[in-house]
Amino acid sequence: MRVLVTGGASGIGSAMVRRFVADGAQVAVLDWDKDALRELDATNPGSELSLLADVTDQQGVEDAFSRIDAAWDSIDVLLNNAGISIRDPFLDAGLEEWNHVLSVNLTGAFIVAQLAARRMMKAGSGVIVNTGSVSGMVGMPNYGSYNASKAGLIELTKTLALELAPAVRVNTICPGYVLTPMQEAEYTPEMLHEREQKVPLRRLGKPAEIAAMAAFLASPDAAFITGQSFVVDGGESAGGLASA
Repeated sequence: MRVLVTGGASGIGSAMVRRFVADGAQVAVLDWDKDALRELDATNPGSELSLLADVTDQQGVEDAFSRIDAAWDSIDVLLNNAGISIRDPFLDAGLEEWNHVLSVNLTGAFIVAQLAARRMMKAGSGVIVNTGSVSGMVGMPNYGSYNASKAGLIELTKTLALELAPAVRVNTICPGYVLTPMQEAEYTPEMLHEREQKVPLRRLGKPAEIAAMAAFLASPDAAFITGQSFVVDGGESAGGLASA
């Protein structure tokens, strides 16, 4: 299995890299953070290709795919995971921040998915797993740009599932609060503890738990699943707690 992970140098992405390497896959990692890529290479030598690129830069992503083409015949699985968030009250939010978040989370996902899907369709098979968010399914104060981008990604997933079937399956994983460097940068320990108390399982998710769902969706066990969004949030959204 040949797997491309975007945003794979840290957080949920690096957990996906570790999981698929452990499962015996050939893994390429695309990320904009040179230092994080270097650290991942040092700590996880199983990944075959380190691709330095920004998902919003179409030419840069195309160049990265050229490197993949030179190494592999095609791509079996795309884990479309690159994403950012900016915590900003709506009345204070700037257009620059809004555009940046949508550019990475939605336009970047489109660019990478299109390039991967063209190769998968030519090969006659493939799997795309997008990393969405519970925030794309319910309201979440102070995250207008992030919520909108993830809602758009969920709808893009449904559209691609229809257009690319039956050769390519496309699904979305929608995590709730997962303890990643991005979360730790946005929330104080007190804020994280407060959010833990709103989760029925009384803890934040682990990146490895999201990676496990990705491994399932990429596997033959999920062969009849496409166009769906899978919530992995410890029960947070079951009672509408995500919008509290």
